Amino acid sequence: MSKIGILGAGSWGTALAIQFARNGHDVVLWARQPALAEEMAASRRNETYLPDLAEAVLPPNLRITHHLEDLTGCEPVVVVVPSHGFREVLRRFLALCPPDQPRTLISATKGIETETTARMSQVCFEEATKVDHQVRFAVLSGPTFAVDLVRGLPSLAVVASQEPDDAMEMQELLSGGNLRLYSSTDVVGLELGGTAKNVIAIAAGVVAGADLGHNALAALITRGLHEITRLGVAYGSQERTFAGLGGLGDLVLTCTGGLSRNRRVGLELAQGKTLEEIQSGTSMVAEGVRNALSISRLAKRKDVEMPITEQMVAVLYEGRSPKAALQELMSRRLRSEAAL
Repeated sequence: MSKIGILGAGSWGTALAIQFARNGHDVVLWARQPALAEEMAASRRNETYLPDLAEAVLPPNLRITHHLEDLTGCEPVVVVVPSHGFREVLRRFLALCPPDQPRTLISATKGIETETTARMSQVCFEEATKVDHQVRFAVLSGPTFAVDLVRGLPSLAVVASQEPDDAMEMQELLSGGNLRLYSSTDVVGLELGGTAKNVIAIAAGVVAGADLGHNALAALITRGLHEITRLGVAYGSQERTFAGLGGLGDLVLTCTGGLSRNRRVGLELAQGKTLEEIQSGTSMVAEGVRNALSISRLAKRKDVEMPITEQMVAVLYEGRSPKAALQELMSRRLRSEAAL
């Protein structure tokens, strides 16, 4: 058994911490807010992010802290913070780690830095290089809702590393109980798939909220997968990755699942709410809102056509109505479906 560190005590970070502790590992879970850490340590629950969930009791081998230095002895460390805070938290953590000790970092964040369009793997290596740290990097992604994992329901995901042996090592370490992991070497594909699907899920919420029917939703998911695949291939990913758990699987779940934060944003947009109104009503982060911009920028850099993403950027940031966005998509030039 290992001592696993988790950076980030939101719903997914807490769910992973509970899962790994149930599998017999000692786990240290870091919460950014001292008040949340103290409340969780006292109640042995995370009522802020996993409220009213009977199964969400924190196991005794799961320690809660708000001190980053408490995780310096953990190996591996799983980073589960929103993409816009990933770099800062990682920088602070690495500054506390002995530089002569190689470290394994696993990103469970589905997002891309808006300002730099850097993937989390790129952020990791950039920050490690600055402080002369040697790191092994992996990414964990797939069709997983935190609530289902905590409830003990079957959950499958993918762990990817550029080194096959590292991917299989993390697969063996983190699998167990109701969590089954597959290994991959396509880090870029898994990162892009996990990010871009959130943007498509906002569009899926718009379709559902506007009561446009099952035909439209099925078409949106299918065409959304084409967009994601085009982007991934342009950046060197393996096309088959997007037919797997980290591509199609994650996309279907996020576009149809009632627990999807990004789908919920789309539902509320269809009801006429503004983005400001939607975001002020929740403490949860819908990564697709920010990542609509970053994915759009990545697409333009490689001249990749992503019409659904473009319309979501227009709805979220340019004042276009969901109805006008739909009309724009339906009136595009006719083309062959076979073309990626």
